[in-house]
Amino acid sequence: MSPLKILQKAYERGIDIIGICDHNSAENVQFAINASNLLDGASLTVLPGMEICSKEEVHIIGLFENAGDVLKMQDIVYQTLPAEKNNPKLFGEQIIANEYDEIEGYNERLLIRACNLSVKEIIEKIHELNGIAIASHIDREAYSIIGQLGFIPDDIELDGVEISTNLTAEDTRRILLDIKYPVIRSSDAHFLEEIGKATTSFFIDEPTIEEIKKALRDENGRKISYE
Repeated sequence: MSPLKILQKAYERGIDIIGICDHNSAENVQFAINASNLLDGASLTVLPGMEICSKEEVHIIGLFENAGDVLKMQDIVYQTLPAEKNNPKLFGEQIIANEYDEIEGYNERLLIRACNLSVKEIIEKIHELNGIAIASHIDREAYSIIGQLGFIPDDIELDGVEISTNLTAEDTRRILLDIKYPVIRSSDAHFLEEIGKATTSFFIDEPTIEEIKKALRDENGRKISYE
């Protein structure tokens, strides 16, 4: 799952836009953006992102227009993470790799832990940085807003929700019956072979955060569709 290999696999699968969303960190985002420029003849947009674990242990995806904004979000998350260090023997190495798949270093923070920000606070911080906030894999029991809280609070302003690839069509209809938010489906890939196993189509003029926001709002002819 190095930056260049991820981008190569996405290109092979015919993906036009990919979000790089490591857990509680964005150390590899710029390298993934750099790697996209190494693909001969390919047009592949990398959206800088993070999958942030709230203090309620809910996963929220933040997608941003540029690497500078996601690094600002990273700073906010890092300030609220526990001061514990990662144990590579227990949790694995947290590698920072550049666009040439060379190891630049290792993240020593314990990224598997929840930060000390609530779901509401995370969404507000994402929006302050003009990003998109999406509740991750809401159909799962673990680390989802419905699984952890039992419902989606009325006082939060999500831009959308994500469903996993595990649902049948019937399950999807049942779970989404009372969901008022736009729904996307993505691969949530943790291994190269999982990249592209689920996608969402965005009917937009250009691959930007502002255009994606319009598609999520079904605005000015922009829209989304997933299978």
